[in-house]
Amino acid sequence: MRLAVTFLTIVPISRNLDSGPRDISNSRAFYPLVGLAIGLLLVGVEEGSSRIFSEPLTAAFLVATMVIVTRALHLDGLMDVCDGVFGGYTPERRLEIMRDSRVGAFGVVGGVTVLLLKYGALVALLGISEPGKEWALLLFPALSRWTMVVLLGAFPYVRTLGLGSPFHQGGIRIATIFAGLSALAASFLLGGFAGLGLFFGVVPLAWFMGWAMAKALGGLSGDTYGATNEVIETTVIIVATALAAQNWLEPLPDLLDRF
Repeated sequence: MRLAVTFLTIVPISRNLDSGPRDISNSRAFYPLVGLAIGLLLVGVEEGSSRIFSEPLTAAFLVATMVIVTRALHLDGLMDVCDGVFGGYTPERRLEIMRDSRVGAFGVVGGVTVLLLKYGALVALLGISEPGKEWALLLFPALSRWTMVVLLGAFPYVRTLGLGSPFHQGGIRIATIFAGLSALAASFLLGGFAGLGLFFGVVPLAWFMGWAMAKALGGLSGDTYGATNEVIETTVIIVATALAAQNWLEPLPDLLDRF
């Protein structure tokens, strides 16, 4: 858990922890739980900001919080993938572009597009009078990080050494099952049947993204996992906003009260 928190956020709670590649690989088991913790932070930011500021400014604070708490790790991966996939014509050239620390036009466009979509969806979500916005804020970071676990186990790693190479050192099955069960439980408990729909909906979308990126690059890399997280986050926010607007996204206890 400490390794997962340190890798996915700016909180360095495993700085002095003695760990190896297998430990880092096993840390994927806690990715959805780290996502839930980020969701709790977002709920706190929304609760505090909405008492003082308007919905558009609160949505901007939420987007900024996501970027800061993850140190823009996933956003950087998205921009690198956009530059590589759209800027190169062979897997080797695409990987070379992605390795470059400079950001090109495709990366800027991809990053700005995702941030704008998140911002617009959050403004719409915060404007909903029906209950459900809190559950959406909790769920989407957990589900997006669950899909990174899916890709870690489903596709080969393309680089010999890289940010994602320790995650292919073993312990995949048990860690993936634990991550999947925790994400599934969170989806059902926090979102009811709509939450289950989101859980089962993001898996094929993430798999398709992984397949397309693996076909273009010859495999996946750390950047592709980050890109997947950003796209899934954006998609879940948009879909959850639509579900919350119809009062379909509600926790299991509230759902049971109806019957």
